[in-house]
Amino acid sequence: MREGERVTSLELFFDLVFVIALTQCTALIALTPTWEGAVKGLLVLGLLWWSWVGYSWLTSVVDPEEGSVRLAMFAAMAALLVADLCVPRAFGGEAVLFVVAYAVVRVAQIALFMLASRGDLLLRRSVLGLAVGTAVGIGLLIVGALIGGGLQIGIWGLALALDALGPFLFGAEGWKLVPGHFAERHGGIIIIALGESVLAIGAGASAGLDAGIVAAAVLGMVVAAALWWAYFDVVALVAARRLAKAQGLERNEIARDSYSYLHFPMLAGIMLVAVGLKRTLAHVGDPLGLVPAAALLGGAAIYLLAHVAFRYRNVHSLNKQRLFSAVLLLALVPVETAVRPSSLATLGALAAVLSGLIAYEALRFADARERVRHAVLNEPVPD
Repeated sequence: MREGERVTSLELFFDLVFVIALTQCTALIALTPTWEGAVKGLLVLGLLWWSWVGYSWLTSVVDPEEGSVRLAMFAAMAALLVADLCVPRAFGGEAVLFVVAYAVVRVAQIALFMLASRGDLLLRRSVLGLAVGTAVGIGLLIVGALIGGGLQIGIWGLALALDALGPFLFGAEGWKLVPGHFAERHGGIIIIALGESVLAIGAGASAGLDAGIVAAAVLGMVVAAALWWAYFDVVALVAARRLAKAQGLERNEIARDSYSYLHFPMLAGIMLVAVGLKRTLAHVGDPLGLVPAAALLGGAAIYLLAHVAFRYRNVHSLNKQRLFSAVLLLALVPVETAVRPSSLATLGALAAVLSGLIAYEALRFADARERVRHAVLNEPVPD
């Protein structure tokens, strides 16, 4: 096990390479705003996310800045960068190159896990299971890349599902993690995703500024700030403390469910919001259309629903106000399609729902929030 819970500068460097994956997946959906384009973007994001997840577990058992591990991390980063660059054509002429680069990222992870598991039979057994699952997944990705067309989407979806379900189906015994470090890594990736949504505002406003663009930029910042607040104000604190208090198998299962699994819909939701923001800034006065509107409103809803599940998994209570807000946002999608307001108005509605949710929680649960943030009591969580 590594010592200390500090996230190293090399881990932050690795995460900055991952941000290119978010940018590329956002661009893939924004350039082809169809249901098929959305599925492709989310599928590729899922594959790259699962590769990042492996390294978030790996750096709890090895120090990435020590010895040959550092060189292996750099090699994995280079391969990840190549995979990122292939994203726009991952379902076309660069499918095979994408899979090869992705395979290098995953194989480097397995190799480092094998080194870390020397003398630890339980960890070695888990790593061998991961290696088998990874080999099957990569094999399916190669088959899909060679076949192409509509079958590629189905085969790649199957590869991702089998890979991701492995830790759930075969148990979480044997794995080790440093709880504070693990929680901080995942908080950092949420920050990176939120940064992508801010970058989407800048990319969408590249044609020049007018009153509509300025208003959309301000509303976009309100949305990004509300998404940040929803996670970092209380949720991240409670989850990190819950993970730290758990021990053994329970800790591994919480880490798997709350972080490896449930942080993906959070990340995907933020990415979809970024797609909607990019389209909004590009055409402020025009209706968004069904798929971009579903990305903007539905992405925020997915993010909130992931929070509902995240809370339930950690403290076994239901966040009713976030559930209600998510349902409201989903209900606005067909309304937006029927009424066809300007994209600025749709963004304004999203900003109103999210800021209203944050204001309600801050006022309604002010005392409990204060206790959680300052740890006066045993991390009580508002109903």
